[in-house]
Amino acid sequence: MPQNEHIELAQKRHGRRLDYHEKKRKREARAPHEQASKAQSLRGIKAKIYNKQRHHEKVQMKKTIKLHEERETKQKDAPVQEGAVPAYLLDRETQSRAKVLSNMIKQKRKEKAGKWTVPIPQVKAVSEAEVFKVLKSGKSKKKSWKRMVTKVCYVGEGFTRKPPKYERFIRPMALRFKKAHVTHPELKATFQLPIIGVKKNPSSPMYTSLGVITKGTVIEVNVSELGLVTQGGKVVWGKYAQVTNNPENDGCINAVLLV
Repeated sequence: MPQNEHIELAQKRHGRRLDYHEKKRKREARAPHEQASKAQSLRGIKAKIYNKQRHHEKVQMKKTIKLHEERETKQKDAPVQEGAVPAYLLDRETQSRAKVLSNMIKQKRKEKAGKWTVPIPQVKAVSEAEVFKVLKSGKSKKKSWKRMVTKVCYVGEGFTRKPPKYERFIRPMALRFKKAHVTHPELKATFQLPIIGVKKNPSSPMYTSLGVITKGTVIEVNVSELGLVTQGGKVVWGKYAQVTNNPENDGCINAVLLV
């Protein structure tokens, strides 16, 4: 269950423990020893999974270090126009060494690639009590581990429900939507497009995995009907759009395409 911002709020009001930084330093110093002992003690499939994960982490770390280190590049100086150059120096090129910080440009590129300017930047979070309705089950109706989703959601094409005995989250058929009314901001036109999937629900990662669609959710829609083409000439068929209305109130999904 979410704890809201109680911990962060307490830290802002009263600060951290006096020995917090010392404990953190010691924990970080112990981490490599713990990882090494774990790698030595694990056996079988667990060892394979753990070693694969560590290998991936090391590769990422090396890439980051390589990205951030300063590289030395050789640059040719502009030829000097004044005065004659001796014949034995004509074939030589004066070079100067300049340090290039390549990491800043690459980092900015990555940040640009991972973010969009969305129509609704801030959305009010939807609580679990609002999204899930508690269902009682069992002969005596004492068990209350099932939840019914009360918001609009999207499930894939080949989706089949689990048997009632194992189904924890129930998504009613009446609240499953397959199409959305998507507005293109530049064309100033609205199209009814099929939904491919839910990219991100800002309220909770669990809502994203369940496919719950609320106001501010980023969904992926099929835009092959619009005939959008990339610079290379390839047809674009999947694009992201942000939901701008409350679908459970309006009975339809209205969204704006992220161009």
